[in-house]
Amino acid sequence: MKVLFMISHPAHFWMFRYTIDNLKRDGHKIVIVIRPKDVLEQLCTNAGMEFYKVKNRPKKCGMFGLAIFLVEKIFEVLRITRKEKPDILIGSDGVLAVAGRLIHKPAFECYEDDAEAIALYAKMFFPIYTGLIAPDCCSAWKWERKKISYPSYHELGYLHPNQFVPNEKVVEKYGIDTKSSYILIRFAQLTAHHDVGIHGMNAAITEHVIEILKPYGHIYITSERPLEPQFEQYRIKINPLDMHHVMAFASLYIGDSQTMAAEAGVIGTPFVRYNDFVGRLSYLHELEMPTDFAPRSNGYMPKVDSHVPDNVHYNLGYGHKTADLEGFYASVERWLAMPARKEICSERRQKMLSDKIDYAKFLTWFIENYPKSVEESKGKDAHNEFWKQFK
Repeated sequence: MKVLFMISHPAHFWMFRYTIDNLKRDGHKIVIVIRPKDVLEQLCTNAGMEFYKVKNRPKKCGMFGLAIFLVEKIFEVLRITRKEKPDILIGSDGVLAVAGRLIHKPAFECYEDDAEAIALYAKMFFPIYTGLIAPDCCSAWKWERKKISYPSYHELGYLHPNQFVPNEKVVEKYGIDTKSSYILIRFAQLTAHHDVGIHGMNAAITEHVIEILKPYGHIYITSERPLEPQFEQYRIKINPLDMHHVMAFASLYIGDSQTMAAEAGVIGTPFVRYNDFVGRLSYLHELEMPTDFAPRSNGYMPKVDSHVPDNVHYNLGYGHKTADLEGFYASVERWLAMPARKEICSERRQKMLSDKIDYAKFLTWFIENYPKSVEESKGKDAHNEFWKQFK
């Protein structure tokens, strides 16, 4: 087969990396198309991938400019697909749905955010996709009939023990002592189309958090956005290929990136997430503690969107909206007051892993056995014997 992957975000590089390796090993031809967001191009280059590069979204282009960019990107990807003639298209970018329809080839969306949380994108592209591949906890909203569910997360396509073993030597080359306690803080860019109205940690909040953290170990900050001068002393520059090793030995992760919060959780590093997607994303709600519905001193009451299931929690972290600053600080202090938090999270992680599959293994099987794989995998709950082959 010839398989085309569209990679539009650094998280998607990781999500598809081992599936691509598996398919190459099995003799399939791979075509990679990237949109060079953040460190994505660096990741692909460092990993030795060959790829086509399409335009990145211009900054502050407005809705009209965004529409023009989208049309241009569709034509760019269409030219590539007509040249390469792939048998199947896989990715998390809506242009694949359009390109697949125009060249009469199946196109599959691999997503992890509930459709309600990315409503505009879902309305535009989900109806056009051949199928939607998503964790069983995630909602497909109006398009459930198109959904191919599996009991796992994107992050377990590259951080499952089958693929990832933390390496102390990788961490120590950055001057970090893995034997001593250190805390990792991460600032996300929050500029994607679905991030409109989404906020995270500002300078005042960060200063207060640092004061809380100082007695508990070294503090390191990594950031997609510019840092205020007072935080430069904490900045650490890490090769993106090494980030998960650094995260694995951290005693706590704090940030406004949901992807990195989920990565911390599946590795077994306790986390606190602070952004306005909290309570709207099923997969993170599943990884986190149950929502605390106690009213805050300012009258704020935490809540969860009605489509987010509340029956499973792996208790690997906390999530707080930006309106819940009081709860955010309390959760940071709650983890810090737990000396054995890494050991506790390691045990909770093992419970999570026993319930979940290796996503890369499943996605490889799904692609190689398409179209038969659609019917074989549909309608099977997480406890079905079928999933054991992907452990």
